[in-house]
Parts: sequence; C-alpha cells; structure tokens
Amino acid sequence: MSYRIIIELEREGRKLVLVKEKKAKLINDFKVHARDTGSAEVQIAILTERINSLGEHFKSHKKDLHSRRGLLLLVGRRRSLLKYLKDKDLKKYEEVLGKLNLRK
Repeated sequence: MSYRIIIELEREGRKLVLVKEKKAKLINDFKVHARDTGSAEVQIAILTERINSLGEHFKSHKKDLHSRRGLLLLVGRRRSLLKYLKDKDLKKYEEVLGKLNLRK
C-alpha cells in the first residue's frame, strides 16, 4: 500500500487496522497453501481491492490525474497476472474471476 493512500485513509478518519484486516482476509480467502502471500491468486485479489478503493476515490476527486496513472498501472499489472493464471491453470482462473466478480 502506498504512503499516499495511507495518508488519505488517515485523513478520512478510517483506521489502518481495518485495511490490514481486509488484506489478511483476502490472503486467507485466496491462498494456495498455509504460508502463501504471493501467489498469483492472492496478488490479483489484493490488486482488485486496491483498484476498487481507487474507484471510490475518483468519485470525489475527479481531477486527480496522478492517482489515475497509478490506477492504470495497477490495472495493467492485474491484467498480466490474470493472463499468466489463465495460461497456467484455466480452472483456477475462472474460479478467481467468479470470486472477484470480474468479467472477461
């Protein structure tokens, strides 16, 4: 999570603990094995959560072009991870899309 997003969360009055708990829940839901934090499935889930939270940010900050560039980079990274997962394991790919409500 970038420093800028953390500052915005603090400014909005949200607690960072909730962000950590949400990330831990995502890792727990998508992990492949017990100590998994970096598999493609987990990374896609975390990136999707960050993309969704930035979508909410842009509803109130329409002219924030610097963060919009970051959003596009996140979308590109998620797209490449999804392509990797699709090539590696089509069943797992479809499962991840279904859990995250992504269309492809």
